[in-house]
Amino acid sequence: MKLVLIEDEPLVAQRLERFCREVLGAGLERLHRASSFDEAAAWLAENTVDVVLLDLNLEGQDGMELLKRSVASSFHTVIVSANTDRALEAFQYGVLDFVPKPFTRERLAQALSRVRGPVTRAGQAARNLAVKKAGRIELVPVDDVLYVQGAGNYSELVLADGRRELHDKTLERLEALLPEDFERTHKSYLVRLSAIKALHASEGSHYELELKNGTCLPVGRTRYKELRERLL
Repeated sequence: MKLVLIEDEPLVAQRLERFCREVLGAGLERLHRASSFDEAAAWLAENTVDVVLLDLNLEGQDGMELLKRSVASSFHTVIVSANTDRALEAFQYGVLDFVPKPFTRERLAQALSRVRGPVTRAGQAARNLAVKKAGRIELVPVDDVLYVQGAGNYSELVLADGRRELHDKTLERLEALLPEDFERTHKSYLVRLSAIKALHASEGSHYELELKNGTCLPVGRTRYKELRERLL
């Protein structure tokens, strides 16, 4: 795992690093420490990571602005903060977990396991997805998303009004953040169940789903049975 710690308190950063190394062991491929988001952003521009551990209070910077910039990126974000009153808001923007300070090794291990293991949903689903635009971050309400299509290392959010927004996260990482109403129906699609009108099966075990707006999408053979059961 490639990991970045963004923490401006040296003793806390030191403790975080120690716990991460103990928990991840040989699974930790790289760990980088930064004391400010700007310092981390410069490093991230040249490197790829799997997860960022982010403190919301960094030398007077607005934690939520830092958060929006972080969750719009390809990696997962885990908040490690004493600002527990902002946990719900953080989840709404699409963080994978919120570890309150003071933290224990066990609680940090629980958060890291969500990054390492199979896809598990975040503690609370995101209500917005942050997407990068030219020089700014724009929030897309999850309620507006009909389905998500994988596009290599990126994903396309397909909205109810027909617009498409490119997101830096992979389909797997978005799946962990979206509500339970979104189902993986195909290796390349995550679809909102309430938007599905019908399932169709044809000769040769070819399956597809029809959305209420008339759009038809393929359904994976191994996913058809489970999808049908969820729709009944």
